[in-house]
Amino acid sequence: MARRKKIYEGKAKILYEGPEPGTIVQYFKDDATAFNAQKKDVIEGKGVLNNRLSEFFMQGLTQIGVPTHFIKRLNMREQLVRQCEIIPLEVIVRNYAAGTMSQRLGIDEGTQLPRPIVEYCYKDDSLGDPLVTEEHIAAFGWASQQDMEDILSLALRVNDFMSGVMMAVGIRLVDFKIEIGRVYDGDFQRLIIADEISPDSCRLWDIETGQKLDKDVFRRDLGSLTDAYTEVAKRLGVMPKTSTPITKPTLIN
Repeated sequence: MARRKKIYEGKAKILYEGPEPGTIVQYFKDDATAFNAQKKDVIEGKGVLNNRLSEFFMQGLTQIGVPTHFIKRLNMREQLVRQCEIIPLEVIVRNYAAGTMSQRLGIDEGTQLPRPIVEYCYKDDSLGDPLVTEEHIAAFGWASQQDMEDILSLALRVNDFMSGVMMAVGIRLVDFKIEIGRVYDGDFQRLIIADEISPDSCRLWDIETGQKLDKDVFRRDLGSLTDAYTEVAKRLGVMPKTSTPITKPTLIN
């Protein structure tokens, strides 16, 4: 498919105009970043893996009635998605203490939380995506009270689905972040899951060994990121268990 005008380029993806009005082509890059892009590298095959894994999760959510922007995968690195208005928040769901939560609250990493905790960060790379409260969100008009109730419900439904899927293949879903988009049908507004769901946006630990199978491998120099993502893809059946880590695009059709 011929590419159209580039709309936006972020740290991990490029968005292009889609073939039909109201659609966007989402291209997954091999770029890896951490610490608000202070650490950068290009990890061959990462975009291919994230494209396939995000497709897997988005399709699974659709099957259980959670609306997403995903329409179909176009090729190894591109998806066709529904255009939406992104709410400027990162929605983080935490099942275990890790990362910034452990640092902020002095809780040992890996401590199971009494219940899933949902946090919100304002999407602004120049500010480091600061943590905000519902009071900030309401005061600055980023989302309405009804939006926040819907966002909380969506986030917890995604958590239930993802936790179950991961536990079934021996992986602990420590935390994850999602983005939410608004779509309009006439005067009716609906909220949907947007962006991506992949090991880039989740913390995934092997239940038996505690091995990290997410972007912390890159953040903390723990080994090969493509090996970690390939392991997740194999366990979920997205890639054959006998395949080798992706280093050339021809390995996935």
